[in-house]
Amino acid sequence: MDHEYYMKLALEQAEKARQVNEVPVGALLIDSQGTVLGRSFNQTISTNDPTAHAEILVLRQTAHCVQNYRLLNTTLYVTIEPCVMCMGAIVHARVEQVVFGVHDPKWGGGGSVYNLADNPNLNHRVKIVSGICEKECREMIQTFFRGKRKSVARSPVMP
Repeated sequence: MDHEYYMKLALEQAEKARQVNEVPVGALLIDSQGTVLGRSFNQTISTNDPTAHAEILVLRQTAHCVQNYRLLNTTLYVTIEPCVMCMGAIVHARVEQVVFGVHDPKWGGGGSVYNLADNPNLNHRVKIVSGICEKECREMIQTFFRGKRKSVARSPVMP
């Protein structure tokens, strides 16, 4: 599989999130033939749903379309390392592989903080590939949060 090609599609989804002021994370799921089964971006703010991460939305979308909660022989592309919640869902769905752009040292569930992908206590292992389009993924997320911090710094102080 051409990891960079699919990560660029995930980055397009992240850009959609950024455009609507969501944390810019994008994800897509492909089958073993390379067919895109689902794609989405973070929507936690717009939906008031703390579980509306890009990864969860893609898993839901694809499971609904294929009429199966097991997503065997699939690869999930996501711009940032999945959090523990998302990795738990990925393991439950039996996704074969996760490819992500940049590690998340605060929330990462695929090796940075926790490693649910290769936990011997769980009954499924997920292959992890990291660092694909890392620079672009890092810049997307850092630029977003840098802008947020500047906007907070410019906000008038309420009495």
